[in-house]
Amino acid sequence: MAPVRDTRGKRGHGAQTGAAAKRKKGAKTMEGPSDDSGTPAVESPRPVPLIVTEDLELLDDLLRLCAAAGCRPVVHAAPPDRGAEWDAAPLVIVGDDAVARCRGLTRRSGVVLVGRDQDDAGVWRHAVEIGADCVLRLPDAESWLVDRIADVVEGSGRQALTVGVLGGRGGAGASTLACALAVSAARGGHRTMLVDGDPLGGGLDVLLGAEREEGLRWPDLAASKGRVAAAALEESLPAPRGLRLLSWGRGDAAALPPEAMRSVLAAARRRGGVVVVDLPRRMDDATVEALAQVDMGLLIVPAELRAVAAARKVASTAGMVLDDLRVVVRGPYATGMDESWVARVLGLQLAGEVPEDPRLPVSLDSGAPPGASPSGPLGRFCSAFWERVLVPGVTP
Repeated sequence: MAPVRDTRGKRGHGAQTGAAAKRKKGAKTMEGPSDDSGTPAVESPRPVPLIVTEDLELLDDLLRLCAAAGCRPVVHAAPPDRGAEWDAAPLVIVGDDAVARCRGLTRRSGVVLVGRDQDDAGVWRHAVEIGADCVLRLPDAESWLVDRIADVVEGSGRQALTVGVLGGRGGAGASTLACALAVSAARGGHRTMLVDGDPLGGGLDVLLGAEREEGLRWPDLAASKGRVAAAALEESLPAPRGLRLLSWGRGDAAALPPEAMRSVLAAARRRGGVVVVDLPRRMDDATVEALAQVDMGLLIVPAELRAVAAARKVASTAGMVLDDLRVVVRGPYATGMDESWVARVLGLQLAGEVPEDPRLPVSLDSGAPPGASPSGPLGRFCSAFWERVLVPGVTP
C-alpha cells in the first residue's frame, strides 16, 4: 500500500499513539543555531512548517524529518491561539492525536494528517473534518514528507516545469531537442536545468561544448539516496549557455540507482523555472523514476514508417507512467505522411513539427549548440513551445 493518499474518495491508514497527556499545552519554537559564545545566531526569516501534536514520539519523528530537510519548525501542542499563524504557515503537519483540537479552524490547503496506525479506519473521516490534503503513514511516508518540507523551505514557491524528451527510435534526435529546449529556455530568461538521463548517450556536455567545464557529473551524485539540497546542487553544476547542466563524465557508463534519480530531480524541481530531462528509450528503474517526476513528455519521431512503428512501442511503455505525452514530428516527410497523421496513428497530442534543417550538422560541427540560432527551424520550434507552455496561470 502506498504511504501517501489523497483524501478525496480514497481510503488509507492513520495512527493514534495515546501520548497526549505527556506534553504541556502551548507553543514552542525551535531555537536557531548558536555561535561560539552560546548566543543563538540570528537567521533571516524563511518559510517553516507548523506542527500540531502533543504525541512526543510522533513529534520526535517529525522534528527529525524537519532537520533532514534543513529547517526548524514551529511546534504547538494545540492549534495556535492566533488564527493568522495557522493561516500563514506554508505547511501544517497535524498529528492524528490533535484532530479534535483542530476542528473548526479555517479550511486551507497545505494541511497533512500524520500517524502510524495502519488499522485506523476513521482516519479519512478525521482528515475530512480538518480539511487535510492527504494522510501520511510513518515510517513509510518519511521520504515523501521530507521532500514536501524541503519544498517549503527551499522552493521558489512553484516547482519547475519538468519536460522529458524521448526518441521514438534510435537516432531520432532526442538529445538534440533536449539541448535546444534548454538553450531556448535559458535565452528567454528562465532558470533552466538540463539533465542527461541516458548513461549510454554521448553526453550532453559534448553537445553544449562544456565537457571541460568544472562541476559535478552524475558519477559524483550516483550514491545520493536522501534529500539533496537544491541550492547546493544548482551551484555545483557546470553552467554553459546560461543554464545548469547535469551530464555524464567521459568514464565508463554506470547504472544509475533510481534513488539517485529521484533525489536529484526532486532537488532540481524545487528551484523552480524549467527542468529538461533527456531520457533513454529503454525503461529501467531510473528512467521510470524520472518519468514519475516529469510534467510533460515529448516523443520526437522522424516522419517515416518504421520510426512511427517503433515510436508506438515507446509511447505505450512511457504512457504507463507518464500521463501527458505529446509527439514532436521531425522532417523530412515520407510520401503520404504529415504531422497530423503521425500524431493520429500514435494517439498522442501534437506538440509541433521540426522541419528538416540541412545546416544543423554543420552548425554542430562548428561548436554551436542545438537551438543556438533562434531563427533556425529548431530554435523557432523551441521558442514557440515555451511561449505556449510557460504562460502564467495557463495549463499547458
